Amino acid sequence: MVLYTSPFPNSFLSVLHSFSWGLIFPCYWLADRLVGSFVPTTYEKRQRADDPCYFHALCIIITTPIYLALLVASLPFALVGFLLWSPLQSARRPYIYSRLKDKSHANGATLLTEWKAAGTGKSFCFGSANVCLLPDSLARFNNVFNTQARAKEIGRRIRNGASRPQIKIYIDSPTNTSISAASFSSLVSPQAGDNRTVNAGIKRTTSMEYKGDNCGSSNGEESREDKGGSGEPHEGEENTCIVRINGEENGHMSDTETDTANGQARTSAPAEPSLEGDAEIAKTPNHKQKEGDSGSLDSCSASRESLVKVRVGDGTVDQSTVNNKLLYKASIMKKTSVRKKKHTDETFDHEISAFFPANLDFLCLQEVFDKRAAEKLKEQLHHYFEYIVYDVGVYSCHGCCSFKFVNSGLLFASRYPVMDAAYHCYPNGRGMDSLASKGALFLKVQVGSTPQDQRIVGYISCTHLQAIAGDTTVRCEQLDMLQDWLSEFRKSTSSSSTANPEELVAFDVLCGDLNFDNCSSEDKLEQQHSLFTHYKDPCRAGPGEDKPWAIGTLLDPEGLYDEEVCTPDNLQKVLESEEGRKGYLVYPTSKNHSSSQKGRKASLKGNGRRIDYMLYTEEGLYLEWKVEVEEFSFITQLAGLTDHLPVAMRLTVSTGEDDP
Repeated sequence: MVLYTSPFPNSFLSVLHSFSWGLIFPCYWLADRLVGSFVPTTYEKRQRADDPCYFHALCIIITTPIYLALLVASLPFALVGFLLWSPLQSARRPYIYSRLKDKSHANGATLLTEWKAAGTGKSFCFGSANVCLLPDSLARFNNVFNTQARAKEIGRRIRNGASRPQIKIYIDSPTNTSISAASFSSLVSPQAGDNRTVNAGIKRTTSMEYKGDNCGSSNGEESREDKGGSGEPHEGEENTCIVRINGEENGHMSDTETDTANGQARTSAPAEPSLEGDAEIAKTPNHKQKEGDSGSLDSCSASRESLVKVRVGDGTVDQSTVNNKLLYKASIMKKTSVRKKKHTDETFDHEISAFFPANLDFLCLQEVFDKRAAEKLKEQLHHYFEYIVYDVGVYSCHGCCSFKFVNSGLLFASRYPVMDAAYHCYPNGRGMDSLASKGALFLKVQVGSTPQDQRIVGYISCTHLQAIAGDTTVRCEQLDMLQDWLSEFRKSTSSSSTANPEELVAFDVLCGDLNFDNCSSEDKLEQQHSLFTHYKDPCRAGPGEDKPWAIGTLLDPEGLYDEEVCTPDNLQKVLESEEGRKGYLVYPTSKNHSSSQKGRKASLKGNGRRIDYMLYTEEGLYLEWKVEVEEFSFITQLAGLTDHLPVAMRLTVSTGEDDP
């Protein structure tokens, strides 16, 4: 299948489309600005409350007549442009495939090595997020604004979080359930004037000196206890370092462990300069960094449970090293004995993280509706992802029953090459959703090859369902179509037969904003849909019941700019407590409770509305391989930029072979 690298088949149509949109854009921009000036966000309301001179009201009085006059003057040109633009959409392609030509600019691409299906297996990391990049006037109804600046900052945060080296720290303590301030300081952050060594209590199990080219050596003294009983990292786990911390019941390191510890995790790489000026970043409210805010990985301090903030050498670390700006940051995934006791039936790690997972391989985004914002987001993501599919969908009356003003809002980014892509539009959208070409994007990626030159491939699907509450029947119909399209895509893109397989399928993942949760009584039909008999939901215990550690992904828009949750670290801390979740997450609808979320103390079912899903299946994969969830994360790194929590899942594909 040929991937479309431009929206039109020839340059003449592209020029004509640009000309027609040039006639429409002034009218579109003026209308967006005019409506947006009358829809303030809570952040703007608070700022205006502190303005004794009512300066903003004066600006509205002056600018509104000007906007109206210019809008009326631009209408004739917009009408001519629309008459040219609308018929051109019949020739428009359903997506644009962008491939970065210079791989040196994509940090994620330089870290990859081709998987040869040797060894015990390989892990792949998937992320999904609804980023609410609508035209600014419409985004304000979700209490977010400045779409263009948000798009750039969202891309910057995602690629900064994903490009960190992955460091796993395990705490062996029967009572200490987290990395305390004291224990973490002894690991990476000595106090002022304290030049002691920082290797007390640390045993190196697997170390790697990160050089940016996926080179390293494994010299572990102790192997990590994992699901398969092997402590070696999977093949292809780029720049991964595992550190074990042993401690007494009081959380302090024992003398025996202190004497035997002689290793450090060392990570270093060239720091990537910021690509944006402070002036533009300051346009969004959440960029007023506070102490402990580490969302963009550029602040001087960060959550102790989210970052390793210094370069750790094989000896002592002096205070000047601690104070220097980091060359690279590291992620921490905590695994404690208490967690195992609390969830004895769980076989994988799960966490609320302030950062996107390190070594993120695939990213699926929803609600990237604004075209200019999509371009800015794509430019930022290309600093990590080599392959991007964006501007997905149809416009006008082409391909769907009703007129479509905006595209599907879907965007896909990958570190691995895309082999095939297909898009389908849901024809049964209702209300406001019918104005967007919501649908499903299906992709086939190549993740490696065997020594026998058989391709190793994976399938990823991204979708966004009907959003209007009560449209249960519509969503169920869309799920039916989604399953049919998935089956059709698998058949049309497969070049293998059972007797002579040319391709080995490693995984099949479905993700997106499904706009229903697994706890609301109004969503029972969706909860019992046959999709969940074919695809597994790691957060789901059964229809109508989530696992106790799963939390909602829909934030209460009214509280987005509260100081308690306006930074990734603060939001992470709030969501870790039940009372915090009640105050800042939207909960399943119930007739017994008020719709107001703030300050609600009543006993509620579940931990919030989880409408963003990450599903996987074992059907249709290579029979000799096994797919398991390694970890699942709810991510707060986009705090203040969207009203959804991103989710991420890491899958391990086990080949069943022993290491050579």
